[in-house]
Formats: sequence, structure tokens, C-alpha cells
Amino acid sequence: MLEEALAGLAVQEDGIYVDATFGRGGHSAAILERLGPEGRLIALDQDPQAQAVASRRFGDEPRFQFLRGSFADLSALLEGCAVMGQVRGLLLDLGVSSPQLDDATRGFSFMNDGPLDMRMDPDRGESAAQWLAHAGEGEIAKVLRELGEERFARRIARRLVEAREEAPVERTGRLAELISEAVPRHERHKHPATRSFQAIRLHVNQELESLDACLAQISRVLAPGGRLAVISFHSLEDRRVKRFIRRQVEGEPVPRDLPVRDLPPGRTLRHIGKAQRAGEAELAVNPRARSAVLRVAERLS
Repeated sequence: MLEEALAGLAVQEDGIYVDATFGRGGHSAAILERLGPEGRLIALDQDPQAQAVASRRFGDEPRFQFLRGSFADLSALLEGCAVMGQVRGLLLDLGVSSPQLDDATRGFSFMNDGPLDMRMDPDRGESAAQWLAHAGEGEIAKVLRELGEERFARRIARRLVEAREEAPVERTGRLAELISEAVPRHERHKHPATRSFQAIRLHVNQELESLDACLAQISRVLAPGGRLAVISFHSLEDRRVKRFIRRQVEGEPVPRDLPVRDLPPGRTLRHIGKAQRAGEAELAVNPRARSAVLRVAERLS
């Protein structure tokens, strides 16, 4: 949803912009094309491979700056850039990127066998294999049920705990095989590992918690009139974004009998259009965009 996201950001030639999910630089490159000589783009990503791509693609670009880190630490990262309260647009393209999915060594996909890692920042935290090695059956089931909305969470968790007593679950292919064994054949409307892989990835990377932390910092980062554009790929993310924007648009509840002349307290954003989905042309070349939802909001003065 590149064009839709750029339209939502309403890029100004001399503005300061933040691509908080650099990935492999597609959005950043498009933003830079729209910036003038006085414009500035700051890109964030916790993936060391993203850092290497940024250096290779934009290392000689004076308007570009890359910071390695999570968008959960948005304010701390940007404070060193002296741009707090001056950002004209901030983009979040949530979830795992296509290059990460396609790289079997990262362990995100059940389609190709590889080490069961799943960390977006392989230098921090424990891998999926390490977590599965010690997590209790109840904890695994809870993660699969709440983060993957998996109906057979308990059955899958029981199978994983049984299997690790024989040998550690350390490969994506083995994990997918065990999940498939636990899901009834008549319930396999899509690959049986789809929901579980999503849930484990979200848990290992604390993605929803990071999203909440990032959104809570938006009002301190954006300039008046600055735009927030968020692309989500599943309902758990989009629900959080939708509720956050709605709270900031409506502000804090005010008793009916209390006269209020100004805006409700706590109101910081306004909606920009309705939620958007990828069009047929994009879906034809990028089927992964079928679940993408874009929401845009603007910082009030």
C-alpha cells in the first residue's frame, strides 16, 4: 500500500519524516523522492540486516539517517536527533517483512525449513526455540489462543510439550510438522501452522506491547498537523491502532452536566479518511497485501 501510505502522509518537501519500520527501504526510498533539499528522513529498524541495507542504499544521502532500534523506544531514539514535536509524518508498516519471511535462516516461515529463531533483532531476547524449550503447556496454549486465535491451541501445546521430551524443537519444519499432527485434517482450511507461527512470532518479539508503547509516544513526536500512517496485517494489530486513534480523537469522557467550551481533554488526533485496503492491482502482484489495512490520523494543533 505504498501509494496510499504516501498520500496519507501528505509529504512536504521541507518536512521531517520518520519511517519507523525501515525493512528493506521501499517506503523510505519513496519518501526521499518526494523530499526537497531541506527535507529530512529518519529511519528506524531493529534488524541488523535492515541496517546493512540502509547503509548500502542511502549511506551517501545527506537527508537520510538510520537508527537501529525498536519503535517501542521511539522517543528515546528521536530525542538525540532534536526532532521531538517537529515530525510531519510517521509511518508504521507492522509485522514481518517479505525478505524476513523468505529468508529461511530467520525462522519466520513454515514454508522453508530453517533454524527456529523468529527474532526481528537476533541480538536480543530468546529465540522461538529457546522459549518452546521451557514454556509450560498452559503458557504455550495461552499464546497460541490469544495471539494466534488458534482453536486447537491446547492440543498443539500438548503435542509440542510431548515432542520436546524426545528431542528439542529447533527447526521450523519440525514445528510445522508437530502442529500439523495436532490439528484435525477436516479443519485444515489453510496451512495448519499459520496461526501458531504468527502467535509465537508475536510473543517472541513482544510486537503488540511494542506497538502500544510506540502509539503512546505519538503525540510527543508529531508536529501540529503531522500525520500518523499505520499499515496493519492482522486484526490484533489493527484493533489496537483503531482503538488508539479513536481514543485520541474523542478525548477523555466528560460528565454530561459539565459545560465544556474547548475540545475534550486528551484529544490529540483527528481521522484522515477511512480505513483503506489494498486494491486489486496491488493484490495481483503482492498477494500478501490481502490482509493489509491502512489507517491515517493527524495531530491537532
